[in-house]
Amino acid sequence: MHGKQLVKKFALGADELSRLTSEALGTTTLAEIDTAIGKTVSDLAPNKIVRGRVIKRLDDGMVVVDVSYKAEGRIPLEEFENPDAVLPGLEIECLVEQIEDAEGFIQLSKRKADRIRGWENIIQTHKEGDSVKGTVLRKIKGGLLVDIGVPVFLPASQVNIRRAGDIGDWIGKEIEARIIKIDEERMNIVISRRKLIEEERESKKAQLLAELAEGQVRKGTVKNIADFGVFVDLGGIDGLLHITDMSWGRINHPSEMLKLDDEVEVKVLKIDRERERIALGMKQKTPSPWENITEKYPVNQRVQGEVVNLMSYGAFVKLEDGVEGLVHISEMSWTKRVNHPSELVKPSDKVEVIVLEIDTEKQTISLGMKQTEVNPWDMVAENYPPGTVIRGKVRNLTNYGAFIELQEGIDGLLHITDMSWTRKITHPSEVVKKGEEIECVVLSVDQEKKRIALGLKQLQADPWSGDIPARYHIGDSVPGTVTKITNFGVFVELEPGLEGLLHISELADHKVDNPEEVVKVGQRVEVRIIKIDSDERKIGLTLIQAHFEVEVEEAATGGGGGGGGGGGGGGAPTPAREPEPRREVAPAAGSLADQLKGIGQRVSAREAAKKAAEDGPANG
Repeated sequence: MHGKQLVKKFALGADELSRLTSEALGTTTLAEIDTAIGKTVSDLAPNKIVRGRVIKRLDDGMVVVDVSYKAEGRIPLEEFENPDAVLPGLEIECLVEQIEDAEGFIQLSKRKADRIRGWENIIQTHKEGDSVKGTVLRKIKGGLLVDIGVPVFLPASQVNIRRAGDIGDWIGKEIEARIIKIDEERMNIVISRRKLIEEERESKKAQLLAELAEGQVRKGTVKNIADFGVFVDLGGIDGLLHITDMSWGRINHPSEMLKLDDEVEVKVLKIDRERERIALGMKQKTPSPWENITEKYPVNQRVQGEVVNLMSYGAFVKLEDGVEGLVHISEMSWTKRVNHPSELVKPSDKVEVIVLEIDTEKQTISLGMKQTEVNPWDMVAENYPPGTVIRGKVRNLTNYGAFIELQEGIDGLLHITDMSWTRKITHPSEVVKKGEEIECVVLSVDQEKKRIALGLKQLQADPWSGDIPARYHIGDSVPGTVTKITNFGVFVELEPGLEGLLHISELADHKVDNPEEVVKVGQRVEVRIIKIDSDERKIGLTLIQAHFEVEVEEAATGGGGGGGGGGGGGGAPTPAREPEPRREVAPAAGSLADQLKGIGQRVSAREAAKKAAEDGPANG
């Protein structure tokens, strides 16, 4: 118990206390006591390291230490590395933090004393650039705290050559590092493990480059993984193991085969000593599956494979590890119009294919799927001989014709020129519609080019062989309707399905630059036949008269042309509008007023015009 506590406990009077003290001191004088105390106090000061002896451990986690002073010192038990070894009599060094606290004890610190002694030892025995060993204590802001006798700082960027993963994984591990900075004033030391590794690697690199040779098999450690490959530490220098050199088979990412810190055996493929680059391979340690490939997969052989990848142009099929062939989209089906391979197959599908071609130099194999089935075009000539009448659906229309489906995947072309004997057809939609079922006759079959020619007009007799020449003669005057206007002339329908050409030079006695100056589509005209060519199936016409609308006549006569609508007796077809009186020549390409004037001069000839309208069909 402390002296002051004893005084308080027993509450002795001053006289009694003086008497007891004198008895205790005996012959020792007060001056001697003061001298002894003075010597002790002068040796004990804050921030000074003193030696002490453990007296006992208290229940509150404190250790009482005798430091040869009038008062005892106390140290927290947690400052001792091995609390179980803290027993009475243990001698230690400690730092004086405060002399006599509120309870009369001296505050001591063993941890600070150890740090100061450790720092002094490090400063005396080490300098910047020296190598030290220590244990990683904990993770702090920006790096790690390492105990090398004193806590020192290891920046995160200096832990390793390549920063990977959590630096906290190093906690508890013993490391070796290089001292790169000592700050004596702040008692701070910075170390670098990376610098030490780099120095060691430079030394090993020179030695390794001298020993390495292409074709060698070496062991290494995976240090980094990228999308394009793996970097392998060969013991001083890294080599690149490219993804294409990892396996003869297909891999999508290097991590499918290797992971960080894996030990691998690789073959040196190429060395660039100037740039210090080394290409490595794993698959090269085993024979290439492409050796004797033509013997394993002869052309025309049927083999089983697995679809491993789809591209817009075809599907890759694995025949074995490291051997893949391409089924081009054109080799997938005889009949189906395949826009993308996914319409027929998907990855991991098992398929049967035929080997079509092998290029051993480029290591490519062409495969076919459709060749495993009978080619329906081999039967087309037999099933659809020329002259066969078929019924099919219009599958598609183009500018030059219509494709008719004979059976699934087999189409025939109905060309625009084979749709009508008599009509001038500019687009197949004038005759057939998409999705419509029609009858056609097979004209020809080209099995090599996979083409079938169909005809629609051939279902009927050719009217040009007798009927048309019998009913139409050169010099006949016939009525017609303008159906089309082109830059070279006008097509006139003489009867349903039969047209004649009114060339631009036959529209008037003078030069006509634009046929629409004379006639319009849908206008009724009177023409004379000047040419009949049965071989070319053409009728040439010249214009006699162009009939004007009733409104035009009424405008010319002041609205008095109502009597012109009664023509068409004698069984002749009645036109939609009353035709104008017949003219023996085509109207001049003048103004509308001039044309109306000419009409007005012929109003008195209305009866003759009616008779001309009646005579028109008779001329046909």
